[in-house]
Amino acid sequence: MLLTESVEVPVSRRNARGRWRRFTAWRRRRPFLGGLLIAVAGVEMFFSGQMDIGHLHVQLGIEGLQATIIPIALVLLGVLAITMPAHHVFYGVLSLAVGLYALVGVNLGGFLLGTIIACVGGVLVVAWMTPEARAESKARAGSKARAGSKAQRASRREASAEEAG
Repeated sequence: MLLTESVEVPVSRRNARGRWRRFTAWRRRRPFLGGLLIAVAGVEMFFSGQMDIGHLHVQLGIEGLQATIIPIALVLLGVLAITMPAHHVFYGVLSLAVGLYALVGVNLGGFLLGTIIACVGGVLVVAWMTPEARAESKARAGSKARAGSKAQRASRREASAEEAG
């Protein structure tokens, strides 16, 4: 009885699957993970600048200004890297520079964690390739591998001909 009846998926679940597929397709066309990491680093640095550990409050530079501007800049760079993927190299390099400067400006870069996250995100954004460029790169690598294997076969033939002759 259970095997013969068709189970209908509720409309809301079907819509959710369709939305998730559209989101996944949208996400793959942009440096999503790198931009997200950069934005998370900015949020982490902002809260590390507002946090006290016991009676220890580390603050270098102009009191409070850098601890606000640098995290805002990182969040903005992360959002821009996601929304405008054409300029991903510029945003990635800028986020690397701001993340490294945060070591001096914001509680040792959010107690080093924010700087590390910002730098990893910046590298991911710089290294991101469009799906078209990725496919072209794979095609070029495949043609080079085929050309290399043809050359190896030709050299093996020559070597076997020399041994026979």
